[in-house]
Amino acid sequence: MVLWDYRGEFLDGLGVTLQLTVCAFAGAVVVGTLVAVLRICPVTPLRALGAVFVEVFRNVPVMSLLILVAFALPEIGVMMDLTTSVIVAMTCVGGAFLCEAVRGGVNAVPAGQIEAARSLGFTFSGLLRTVVLPQAFRSMVQPLVTVFIGILISSSLAGVIGVRDLTATVSSINNREALGLTTFLVAAVLYLVIALTAEGVGARLEKRLRILR
Repeated sequence: MVLWDYRGEFLDGLGVTLQLTVCAFAGAVVVGTLVAVLRICPVTPLRALGAVFVEVFRNVPVMSLLILVAFALPEIGVMMDLTTSVIVAMTCVGGAFLCEAVRGGVNAVPAGQIEAARSLGFTFSGLLRTVVLPQAFRSMVQPLVTVFIGILISSSLAGVIGVRDLTATVSSINNREALGLTTFLVAAVLYLVIALTAEGVGARLEKRLRILR
């Protein structure tokens, strides 16, 4: 079978896709949490900065952002390789969506616990670190999974700027072998397997955290 002959290329492309997804998701968790803190902090300019970040990166098309990060930033002296450019762009987009998930988790924390922590003299940072964020993350497993899958799907645009991910790999193979939709069907199955695996892990983790609560 012709596709079997290209198994090495499929695996290489899949590896790049997983690298992009995992790195961008990890960055999105950090960025999204920091921006969420800005959005709930008592300093008005910082809240405004967080709101601007969210509105910008939730509403810019991912393809346009990829091109801007990869080719516009070097024009002003910010140099990154193409793989890093994809990770940065998807981190910003994922962080903007994850920020709202974190805010939702924060709102789910009982107000009584927050007031009790304040009465004990907790600072804003201490309140977030020890009371609010740990509980918020326990209630937002599924939103995190949704952001992960969104980043996974967005990574399929990496080939636009020359990164040889899974989608770019199957497109190249199809151009050489003229296999029609077959190669893209293989890619779709691989993306589906990753997404369903993430959903399964998320469901198990959510169940475990529910028992711990």
